[in-house]
Parts: sequence; C-alpha cells; structure tokens
Amino acid sequence: MLHLVEKIEKRLIDLDQSLVDPANLADRGKLVELNRERSHVADVLVAGRRYRKISLGIREAREIIKAGEDEELIAMAREELAGYEAQLEEAEKEFKLALLPRDPNDAKAAVIEVRAGTGGDEAGLFAGDIFRMYQRFADIQGWKLELLNTNESGMGGFKEVVFSLSGDSVYGTMKYESGVHRVQRVPATESQGRIHTSAISVAVFPEAEDVDIEVREQDIRVDVYRSSGPGGQSVNTTDSAVRITHEPTGLVVSCQDEKSQLKNKVKAMKVLRARLYDRIMSEQMEKQAAERRSMVSSGDRSAKIRTYNFPQSRVTDHRIGLTLYRLNEIMAGDLTGLIDPLKQHDQEERLKLASD
Repeated sequence: MLHLVEKIEKRLIDLDQSLVDPANLADRGKLVELNRERSHVADVLVAGRRYRKISLGIREAREIIKAGEDEELIAMAREELAGYEAQLEEAEKEFKLALLPRDPNDAKAAVIEVRAGTGGDEAGLFAGDIFRMYQRFADIQGWKLELLNTNESGMGGFKEVVFSLSGDSVYGTMKYESGVHRVQRVPATESQGRIHTSAISVAVFPEAEDVDIEVREQDIRVDVYRSSGPGGQSVNTTDSAVRITHEPTGLVVSCQDEKSQLKNKVKAMKVLRARLYDRIMSEQMEKQAAERRSMVSSGDRSAKIRTYNFPQSRVTDHRIGLTLYRLNEIMAGDLTGLIDPLKQHDQEERLKLASD
C-alpha cells in the first residue's frame, strides 16, 4: 500500500495546479468539482502518510535489530518496534477506510422534510419535537438552518416542516436520519395516563446545486394561491403561496411561509431540485446491481429506524441495535452518540465489501 501514498501525493500536486489553471478558473462547475476532490485527497493523504511513517518505522527498527551491532541501539529499536506494531493495524484500517470511494453528496447541504404520520395530534407534536431536536443539533454543529415550508397542526405541532441545513458535511451526517421515527409516551391530551405510540417520517435529500441538475421553465407549472394557517397574522391576505408542479415527473412542491410570492418560489425551487436530484441518484443506484442496499446507507424511508421511549428515557436505533438511556440529552440536540456509531457501522460494512 505504500506506493499508493506516492500516487496520492502526486494527485494532490496535480489538483493544486489545476485549481490555478485559467481555463478552470472560468468554469464554476469545474472548480467546485476540483475543490471537492482536493479536499478528499488531502484527507486520504493524512491517513496515508501516517500509515507510511509507521510502516517505514517498523522496517527500520527491524533492520537495526537484524544488524545487531550496538546493544543500546538494538534496545531502542525494539522499544520503537513495539510501539509502531501496536499502531499498525489501526493505521492500516484508517488508510483503507479513507481510500473507499466517498459519496460525492456527503459534503453538500441538505433539505430535510419532517412529516407527522400515525398518531393524530400526538404525531404532530412529536414532529415538532424532532424538528426542534435537529434545530438544536444544527446550532451545536455551527450549521445554518433555513425554514422552507411549514404546515402547523396546532398545539405547537406540525403536519409538515421542511427546512435546509448548510455547513460542513451536512448531508454526510444527516442522511442517517431518513426513515420512520417512533415515539412511545403519554400524550399531553391523555387524561388516563396511558402510553401511546405515534410515528413521523423524516426524509433527507442532498441539496442540488445548479451544476447538479437543471430544471427547465417549460417543465414546471407554477400556481399561486392564498396562504392558509391557524389564523391571525399568519394568514396572508394576498395570493403569495406558491405550488410548483414538475410535469415530467409529477413532483409537487408547495411553499407559503414567506409573504413574498418570489421568495416562496425560490424556496419551493430549492426543495424541488433536491427531490429531483434525490430521485435521479436513487434511480442510478437501482441500476447498479452490486450497490449495497443496507438500511444504514440507503436511508430506507419505509423502515422504522428509531424508537424514542419517554417513560424509560430510552432511544433505540433498530438498524444497529444501539440503545441509549439519554433521551433528554438527545432531544436537546446531542445526536453524536447516535450518528457516530451509524457512520462507523456504515464504514465497516463498506470495508468488508471492498475486501471481498
């Protein structure tokens, strides 16, 4: 594997030269692509150089011991050899993981849709709780959140809430949230103290950029209508709400949060692009027979992925059998204890497939 480190170093030099090439500077799409590759190559190189340093250290220490010319030097070499050998397996695994093909969408922003499912008002309340959980997690990560569309259900809940998150590796982190989230608790409306089970669905899409997908004006139909809401100031008195229909696919996106028709259209187009991009990527994955279809990587939205049990302060992720008794902290936005093990499991599964 040592020769790979040299190849990666050469590729990094080539990329740096390409990034200052006047022909590429004039091409925004090419620059985005080159910068993404450079970031990935630089990360791989960090792991590769660590592996090389340890491997070469082992080789040098063994040569000193084999020569057997100086007892003091041999003793030092044996000590170094033991230290390097203890690190080799982990460094090799880290380098192999870094070499795995990276999902090009991982570095992108994300569009997230949270929808109430079975459970009536309680499902709507839980949808609101999950949205606020993601909001707090985004704050902790230093990400920017933008509301794209909301449909309130009353009592502080949502029938639907759609928002975007932008920042460092947002989609690569949030993609594991796609699926059905189930809650077990005593609803605020329950007078008998009985535990109810409700569910919501979460869909996470990579935000499509202009260079990823083009939506032609002739392929969309834009309808405007008067916003609806729970009443009061939240209801518009003008036709500012926007509904966009992508006629080739039948996808429909609505947005009514802004008082400006233009702003609502911009937000709706962002959601439409994300959905179209997700559909295209999904179709491509379906065509690849060798593509891994595990729940963790595909974000199968038809599957129950997680249960939040409030009486036991327990959260269980069913994909990897992980149970944490830290529900309050998780609802407060501390999701790393859930997401990091999912990332690790995903990497280990990909590593197994690569070595088969």
